Amino acid sequence: MTDPKLPELLQQLHDELERTESLDEKGREMLVHLDADIKKFIDPAEEDDETIFERIQEAIDRFEVEHPAITAALSQVLNTLSNAGI
Repeated sequence: MTDPKLPELLQQLHDELERTESLDEKGREMLVHLDADIKKFIDPAEEDDETIFERIQEAIDRFEVEHPAITAALSQVLNTLSNAGI
């Protein structure tokens, strides 16, 4: 990871995902997979840039209207990844 803010942003996103309660089954499943991607991304030995990028974009599309806090956190992470050239 080239951006030193990324681990902090990923941790903030992880925390926001943990606080989210009002999701349907598909939304909860999506967040479980995204949470696993975040954990893998934080551990460079198991990094998979393409998977996390795709899941973040899917999550932004899905939660944009109903969960603005999650969408904002996801957008920050996505922007940071893009700026880092990932």
